[in-house]
Amino acid sequence: MKVIAFNGSARKDGNTAKLINYACEELNKEGIATELVQLAGRPIHGCIACYKCFASKDRRCAVTDDVANECIEKMDGADGIIIGSPTYFAAISPEAKALIDRSGMVGRANGDMYKRKVGAGVVAVRRAGAIHVFDTINHFFTIGQMIIVGSSYWNVGVGRNIGDVDSDEEGVKTMRDLGINMAWLLKKLQG
Repeated sequence: MKVIAFNGSARKDGNTAKLINYACEELNKEGIATELVQLAGRPIHGCIACYKCFASKDRRCAVTDDVANECIEKMDGADGIIIGSPTYFAAISPEAKALIDRSGMVGRANGDMYKRKVGAGVVAVRRAGAIHVFDTINHFFTIGQMIIVGSSYWNVGVGRNIGDVDSDEEGVKTMRDLGINMAWLLKKLQG
C-alpha cells in the first residue's frame, strides 16, 4: 500500500511539510509506503476549463507545461492521498488549489478515478482560517467519492515560523493519530 502526500506550501520543508511528515511516520511504522511531493518552486497552474480531459479520458490533463500530470499519476497509483496546505488569508494556498482543481477535473472526467481511496487534509495555520482550508481539501475528497479519515482533532497544526508546529503538542498528536487512523483504515479496506 502507498500514500502520496502533497505539500501545497510555497515553503519547502516548512510547517506544512513537518505536519505531513508526522502522519507519514506513523504510516511507515505500519508498513505503508509514503512519498512527499513538495509543490514549492514547481509550477502548477489552475484549471483552464478546456474540458479536453472529458474528451480524451486518458487520465491526464491536456495542459502539460507544469507538474499537474505527474501529481495526477501519483494520486491515481496511490491507495491514500494527503493534501497539506498552509493558511493564506483564511484560504488554501494557490498551489494546493491548483492541484485540487486540475486533479479533480481529470478525476471527474475519468469516472471518478480516486473513488474509494482514503483522503486526509493537513493544515498549518498561524492563528485563524484553518477550518476553511480544511473544508476546501475535504470537499475535494467528498466530490471524488473518497473516504475521509479523521483524527483526534481537526487536522491542524499551529505555528508561524518554520519549526513552530513542532511545539504544538496537540497538533503533533493530531497528526500522529491521523497517520495511525489512516493506516488502520487502509488495512481494513485492503482486507
